[in-house]
Amino acid sequence: MKLTKKQKVIAKEIDSAKQHNIADAVALVKKFAKAKFDESVDVAVDLGVDPKHADQVVRGTVALPHGTGKQVKVLVIAKPDKQEDAKQAGADYVGFEDYLQKIQEGWTDIDVIIAAPDTMSELGKLGKVLGPRGLMPNPKSGTVTPNLGQAVKEIKAGKIDFRVDKNGTIHTSIGKASFDEVKLKENFIAFINMILKLKPSAAKGTYIKGITISSTMGPGISIDRTLADLKVAA
Repeated sequence: MKLTKKQKVIAKEIDSAKQHNIADAVALVKKFAKAKFDESVDVAVDLGVDPKHADQVVRGTVALPHGTGKQVKVLVIAKPDKQEDAKQAGADYVGFEDYLQKIQEGWTDIDVIIAAPDTMSELGKLGKVLGPRGLMPNPKSGTVTPNLGQAVKEIKAGKIDFRVDKNGTIHTSIGKASFDEVKLKENFIAFINMILKLKPSAAKGTYIKGITISSTMGPGISIDRTLADLKVAA
C-alpha cells in the first residue's frame, strides 16, 4: 500500500519496534501533533489482567498535576438544600428533578455528573441512558459524595477517572499537545504510578504489558514498560 507523505515522514523518524523513554516519547508526540486544533495527548496501557473477574478490575482516579487542558462540563445532582456549595465551586449545572427530567428526555451534554448520596435512588433509574455514556456517578470514582463542592473543584482542576476495558486496556488523556514537555511528563508519571498502586493482588505475571502515547491525530509511540514497572520516571 502506498504511503502518504505524512506516513513516510513518520516511518522515517519513528522506529515502530523501539520502546522509548518517557521524555523522548513525549517529545515525539509533540513533534507530530500538527493538526489545526490543540490535540489531546492520550495514553493507552495494556494490562495483564482479566476484567471478567471482579477482583482484577482496575479502576481509579488521579489528580493530574497540570490538569487535562480540557474544559470539563460538570452537572451536580443534589436536593435544594445542598446545591449552593456546588454552585460556589463552579459546577456548570446544578439541580435535581429538573435535570433528571432533561436526562430522561435525552440530554447528556456534560462530561461528568456528581451526585449527592440521597439522590442516587432516583438517578439510578436513568442507568440505561447514563451507563453506556460513562456518565453514571460512582462512589469509587468520587462522584457520589456528600462533599459536592470539593468534588467539583477536584474535577475542574484535572482529576480524571479511568477504568480498564473488556480487553484489559486503560485509555485516558493526560493533557494537550500545547502543554510543555515537563507538564506532560509529570502528568504521565502521576497516571502510571496510580495504575501501579492499584495493581490487583489477583493479577499474575506481567502487570503492565505495554504503554502507548499519542496525540489525537498523531502516531502511537511505545514507551518502555519497564520504566513504569520500576517506577523510574526518567
